[in-house]
Amino acid sequence: MLSLKRVLPFALMLCLQASFGASPVVLYTDFGQKDGAVSALKGVAYGVSEKLLISDLSHEDPGSIFAGAYRLFQVAPFWPKGTVFVTVIDPGVGTERLSVVLKTRKGHYFVAPNNGVLTLVAEQEGVEELRQIDERINRRKGSEDSYTFHGRDVFGYTGARLAAGVIQFSQVGPKLSSDLLVKLPYTHVQRTAGGVEGIIPVLDVQYGNVWTNIPQKLFDELGIKVGESVRVRVFNKDQLVEEVVVPYRHTFGEVPVGKPLAYINSLMNFALAINQGNFAKEHHIGSGTDWRITLSKE
Repeated sequence: MLSLKRVLPFALMLCLQASFGASPVVLYTDFGQKDGAVSALKGVAYGVSEKLLISDLSHEDPGSIFAGAYRLFQVAPFWPKGTVFVTVIDPGVGTERLSVVLKTRKGHYFVAPNNGVLTLVAEQEGVEELRQIDERINRRKGSEDSYTFHGRDVFGYTGARLAAGVIQFSQVGPKLSSDLLVKLPYTHVQRTAGGVEGIIPVLDVQYGNVWTNIPQKLFDELGIKVGESVRVRVFNKDQLVEEVVVPYRHTFGEVPVGKPLAYINSLMNFALAINQGNFAKEHHIGSGTDWRITLSKE
């Protein structure tokens, strides 16, 4: 016979699921918050279930589909299994691009246009299964003649139904080969004869820090210790934009205000900053797949 001590936690979990919905929903769009687009999307989701837990990743312009892909890569590991990410970075809305739901091996669901925005989470978490959204079933009723707001009518609606348990993943639509998942080309991190090469996928836009895709483990192979200097060269395509030598430090306050440093950011990747300044602005550095960076020991 089961004891109350064992039964109560399980019963509490079931009550919480019933009260708040089975899975969190994370919204990521480029709609901005100056009009009603985000609110409309949330309204559709709450129309499916008022008990959903909905969180915002961001609704600002990511600059590119690749930047959008990186923001998903940035946050997905910190969300629990079962989380449904509704992602609407969709310049091809209304065209023949597919509407899909990706289930990763980590148990996350990504509802998105199949335009490359899922490139990095697919690499990071692995592809468990890919399905096309069947819009005959999983589309907000009355929206059949709307061609430019799939975020509200298809992605938001389907994501909410999936998170609330109204549909199972198998009911999203037909299964697709994982080979059909669109992946954006970009330069992967690699060792070179003189050091390490990577790209600048995004900027830490609030502070102007320059983030790279070079992991700490690979940077450590250069043998540069905290307190020593690293030579950094930044290219836009094949054109050298900047070459600097900066000290490698743990954190910003270890250099004087206004001085640059290299550090390992919160994603455990190599980054550049100016203490209480804007490195990207001062050195005229952008981000994206065309922005390449090389590191070597000074």
